[in-house]
Amino acid sequence: MSASKRVAVVGVGTMGSQAAWRLAARGVEVVGYDRYAPGHDRGAAGGETRIFRSAHFEDSRYVPLLKHADALWEQLQQETGRELRRLTGCLLMGPADHHQMATVLQSIAEHGLDHEVLDAESLAERLPQFRIEDADAAVLDRRAGFIRPELTIQTAARRAEQLGARIHRYATVREIVPVANGVEIHTDSGSERFDTAVVTVGPWVNDLLPDLPWEVDIRRLISAWYVPTTDAWSGEDRPAFIRTAPTHCYGLPSPDGVSVKLGLSRALHRPAGDPNQLDRTVQPEELEAFTDLIGRYMPDLNPDPVRLSAYMEGYTESSRPLVGPLPGADNVVLLAGFSGHGFKLSPAFGDIAADLALDGASPQPIDFLSTLDRAEA
Repeated sequence: MSASKRVAVVGVGTMGSQAAWRLAARGVEVVGYDRYAPGHDRGAAGGETRIFRSAHFEDSRYVPLLKHADALWEQLQQETGRELRRLTGCLLMGPADHHQMATVLQSIAEHGLDHEVLDAESLAERLPQFRIEDADAAVLDRRAGFIRPELTIQTAARRAEQLGARIHRYATVREIVPVANGVEIHTDSGSERFDTAVVTVGPWVNDLLPDLPWEVDIRRLISAWYVPTTDAWSGEDRPAFIRTAPTHCYGLPSPDGVSVKLGLSRALHRPAGDPNQLDRTVQPEELEAFTDLIGRYMPDLNPDPVRLSAYMEGYTESSRPLVGPLPGADNVVLLAGFSGHGFKLSPAFGDIAADLALDGASPQPIDFLSTLDRAEA
């Protein structure tokens, strides 16, 4: 590893703030650029809470990365003295024969994860706010809970600065130009040369890298907050939850105990269009899927939301993120297209970005995510 390298981090959000922290912790000269400022609400990182879980629906190969992220969450909290994550558990529900329920049980078995399988009677007794159907399974992932995204990004960025990083706020990067033995970062204020650049611009990836050989589909997603009509949702130990089918959804009781946040999957949300002109107005018809879910599975929630928020996420065709060097530019490390699964893993991917920027490789098991020779399924 060469700690003497100068590394640019373009986009100091979910992944970029963590990459800046992990690079600065290694004694690297780090300069971050963000079109707004760390923790802003215009990209993919807002919404007050995000889910952390140790079990994985999509692919059990993520579990070692989740364990690495778990340790780094603890480290960042210890270094900063801030509660960024609270472990309350996460209830995973869906038809027992659904492929995602099979995958989550596979990941639990392969990696010996702390969990509990709940039958309908146990669920009704312990967590009466949830309804399941006769063919459903319910699994409580105990090493799970919620993360505070805005606080996390600001905290990671501030920790990076304490360790020597510099962050240019409200500095839009217009172009990244590979040059001999390095890369130039062009902004409206001029250009600066670095040994390596880590690009973590979230929904702006297609704008900044228009010739990217993979499609990253930018979607406009909605979060909606609902007030419970009973006390069943109250208490610090109330778990986050995910339902796989018939409508994929997720939710988190608010830390203040006032409401419950609900969100839906990619398929139920429209393309974002220009990420610089995100439509933040939620139309009544966009709430129909939420209303149906509440009536069927969470009848203790008042079906009229008290808060709405629109944000953006980038999806790949395979739902696996792009992690690794940009084709034809080994000194540009790309992290993009996390497909709704990125925040819980962000400290691990920040550490992996530091590995790739300094060494060109990472000891973490990322072969199934690597940009090298990758073709979308």
